[in-house]
Amino acid sequence: MDNALLVITNAPDRAVALKIAHELVERRLAACVNMLGDCDSVYRWQGRLETAREVPLLIKTREAVYVDVEAAIRKLHPYELPEIIAVRIERGLPEYLQWVTAQTLTDIS
Repeated sequence: MDNALLVITNAPDRAVALKIAHELVERRLAACVNMLGDCDSVYRWQGRLETAREVPLLIKTREAVYVDVEAAIRKLHPYELPEIIAVRIERGLPEYLQWVTAQTLTDIS
């Protein structure tokens, strides 16, 4: 079984979040994408303190397709520098992790 990843990103609104989620699942780059409720983010950008309302995305995928996941997010994301963080899933329900693998095998029709 390939190493599973949890990729985290934030979209500026639900429309962008949904577009990213659909693209990743449709292309079999993600088994599932959770779009969470809106949140407020506070950060420093180009020397200024900023506050933005964002939609967090939790993307379940595999290391083998991470490069394509990152490229797809960058292509669809309007931010100059989108947050894209990948965390290796060390443990989980084996059947669920097998499902993640099966759903992200790009050679399946």
